[in-house]
Amino acid sequence: MKRFVTAVMRHETNTFSPLPTPLANFGRSGANAGPIGGEDALRAYRNTNNPVAAFIDLAQEAGAELVFPIAANAVPGGRVTDDAFETIAEAICNGVKAGCDAAFLDLHGAMVTQSLDDPEGELLRRLRRIAPDLPIAVALDFHANLSAATITNATVVTGYCTYPHIDMYETGVRAGRTLLRALNGEIRPVMAWRSLPMLTHMLRQTPLEQPMKDIMDKAMAAERNGSVLNASVFGGFPLADIPHAGLAAVVVAEKRSRAEALVDDLLAMAWQRRRDFVFTSEPMAVSIARAKELEGGPVLLVDHGDNAGAGGSQDGMAALGEVMRQGLKEAAAGPIWDPAAVAAMFKAGIGAQMTLDLGGRTDMPEIDLKGEPLKVTGTVRRLTDGRFLITGPMMTGSEVNLGRTAVLDTGKIEIVVSEERFEPFDQGIFTHAGIVPAAKKFLLIKSRQHFRAAFEGVARHIVLVAGPGVCSSDYSLFPFKKLRRPCYPLDPDMTLA
Repeated sequence: MKRFVTAVMRHETNTFSPLPTPLANFGRSGANAGPIGGEDALRAYRNTNNPVAAFIDLAQEAGAELVFPIAANAVPGGRVTDDAFETIAEAICNGVKAGCDAAFLDLHGAMVTQSLDDPEGELLRRLRRIAPDLPIAVALDFHANLSAATITNATVVTGYCTYPHIDMYETGVRAGRTLLRALNGEIRPVMAWRSLPMLTHMLRQTPLEQPMKDIMDKAMAAERNGSVLNASVFGGFPLADIPHAGLAAVVVAEKRSRAEALVDDLLAMAWQRRRDFVFTSEPMAVSIARAKELEGGPVLLVDHGDNAGAGGSQDGMAALGEVMRQGLKEAAAGPIWDPAAVAAMFKAGIGAQMTLDLGGRTDMPEIDLKGEPLKVTGTVRRLTDGRFLITGPMMTGSEVNLGRTAVLDTGKIEIVVSEERFEPFDQGIFTHAGIVPAAKKFLLIKSRQHFRAAFEGVARHIVLVAGPGVCSSDYSLFPFKKLRRPCYPLDPDMTLA
């Protein structure tokens, strides 16, 4: 019987976020504080829309023993602590040291630690030192900042082809099946890759629309028609001040020349369209005023400057304050991250009338932004444990734990407040608290693209709202120091060497 090792190490690090990411944060599922492993990890991830779920199924299909030393998955935030990375990496390395025939890794690709700009590459370097000839498959997020160390030390690399990420399981299948074919001697894969000095705006990255659609379609078509084994395009994560941030492509093939030709074609298309990857925001008050005049609902107000899914604090109150100032009603908002407010509402109990200084507890010194709480008055309408299963198309079947969660009803707006941060890409953030999104005129959420997975289908209108925060689309706000330069669009007149 063959022995496979699988593991999860996922974090998208916004290096401008003031929120550190310790080991305890690496446990999204259930009641676990910190990572899980073994049978707990198998139970948490089996039959979910995650790459590692595909690895679990492929191991069973191959009749292999599967060792699952650790699953570590944290909500995006600031730099990962060194001790958290070392703990996770040691568990994975020890799993390989015990002996195995292949490794199947579910990584993000945009993690940054206190000391390392490329911890995924470092993990793979360590594994390669332990087992120089070990076949290694890696599934990466669409927002991975691809590095030479990742490619050099892996056998197969694939990335999500969607944003919102609804093909996470499929990405695991793509990487895993190619590696199994190599393991069985059917193919001898090689990889070609390249990264552009180009920070695309996340609101212009989705393969659902141009300018990315044709590029990703070309990659996926090449994989489907068999001209290459795998082809992936990575939008990159632009809020990481590291040398290898940027748009990239990787192609797995049996002929290096074919892989290199496709990489060149994909990146030539991206560079030619570079101006189309720039998103220009309108003033927040203008967006909300425009939304107020729209007929029918729900009208989805998307605060993209303070998105937990890109490392935002999720307690910025500017957008909610403007919604209240302009008098929008029949609305729901959230989740707002404020453990202190949740504690106060739980202490007061359902039905209590309260005035709270809500949110605004996080200062963001990298962009010279001070947190400003918003004074709100309302009734504590509901109290929950914050747990629900995702039923939408992204990470389907995974359990979410928002921590204790409370709903404050101002009469015009029901505000969901939680102890933990979480990007609202599933309606469960509202429905678990008794709020029906389709019944509201306005929904204010903090997201960029992932909201589309579950909310686009119920929204009559979508209005993007440029609230302040460390996820802003205005790159001039960020003091980049390590980024390779020149880099588009920070250096708009640059040319490629």
